[in-house]
Amino acid sequence: RISIVSTAALIKEGQFGDTLRIAKKLLHHPHDLIHKATGWMLREVGKRDIEVLRGFLSEHHETMPRTTLRYAIEKMEPEERRMWMTNTPHSKNNKFLS
Repeated sequence: RISIVSTAALIKEGQFGDTLRIAKKLLHHPHDLIHKATGWMLREVGKRDIEVLRGFLSEHHETMPRTTLRYAIEKMEPEERRMWMTNTPHSKNNKFLS
């Protein structure tokens, strides 16, 4: 858990690579506290660059734990949150992934 949370300082500096790399490795970890911490750091990435978060989610949202996804999308508008939760972001007409 500390590995993902420790990237908070990097996120504040606009460096997202380590966070995304670690998050990818932790996506299928069995413990829910890991899911929460991963979602939290993904949400922090999204606060600074929503397109980076959307890119990560478009690649992984279908297989990531629901807790991680819910934490990651918490600050998005309700319409976009619904879209991610219903597993439909790959539509060619998706205004969030333009």
